[in-house]
Amino acid sequence: MLPAGVWRRFAAMVYDGFLLFAALFVATLIPELILNADNLGSTPANDSVVHQINQPFHGLLYQLYLLAVIVVFYGYFWRKGGQTLGMQAWRLRLRDIDGGAPSWGQCLIRILVGSLSLLLGGLGYFWVWIDKEGRAWHDIASRTRLDRLPKD
Repeated sequence: MLPAGVWRRFAAMVYDGFLLFAALFVATLIPELILNADNLGSTPANDSVVHQINQPFHGLLYQLYLLAVIVVFYGYFWRKGGQTLGMQAWRLRLRDIDGGAPSWGQCLIRILVGSLSLLLGGLGYFWVWIDKEGRAWHDIASRTRLDRLPKD
């Protein structure tokens, strides 16, 4: 198998970004609807004070909840078949170094190191051009590899 290049990785991330946005939207909408069910009616009185709707789902708890949604999103797909929908479109597959499905721990490490890499301007992703095996920082840290699948 050939290692996945930088641009394929980024293209798959864009595809997955749309799916992840939808998942995070639903993950936010459901608790908001449940927790603010009594404020859903539309009257002239509350139309003018929409900004005062109770927002109990915010802060650190909310951020941890959204982080858990992201970890479950990627972890589920990576563990199930080694591919998210974006990775399928760009013919990429994630495996641990022994060829099996990555563990939940490997998925978490991959997400954390990949996020750090993005925060540093994608430096860890561009590492594939330096590494002899074509691995990014998160591949190395999580002991996984991202392969480009051949055309059918």
